[in-house]
Amino acid sequence: MKIQETTVGKDAVTIISEGVVIEGKLSSKGNVRIDGTINGNLQVSGNVTVGKSGLVNGEVTGQMIIHGGKIEGTLRASDKVVLEGSSILKGDIITKILVVEEGAVFDGNSSMSSKEKTNLFNPPTPPSPPKDIK
Repeated sequence: MKIQETTVGKDAVTIISEGVVIEGKLSSKGNVRIDGTINGNLQVSGNVTVGKSGLVNGEVTGQMIIHGGKIEGTLRASDKVVLEGSSILKGDIITKILVVEEGAVFDGNSSMSSKEKTNLFNPPTPPSPPKDIK
């Protein structure tokens, strides 16, 4: 029996509606919108949107994360995290770009880095001059 592989379009969206509760890990190759509850980690290749009624207890990984609900766990976004004014986050953020709107509640640490970016606050130490060889 041959199993046919299908690909998910990058514009496809999975919606977890208000009132839906998922216990366990959720992964998706497309985009995901959470208006319900997820108790477990969420790993998405595309974008993650957590609506005002959305609740996540676990780590959230995606390309871009737009957060307007409640999350307790670490956010890892390869591009950008947006904390909307209605959002509550208890956990850390790891991303390249962080946007925090007025009214957002954030209790944790943030790390913003990219390999191309130079740390302007701690420039590299210049090499020491060569020693004379005897």
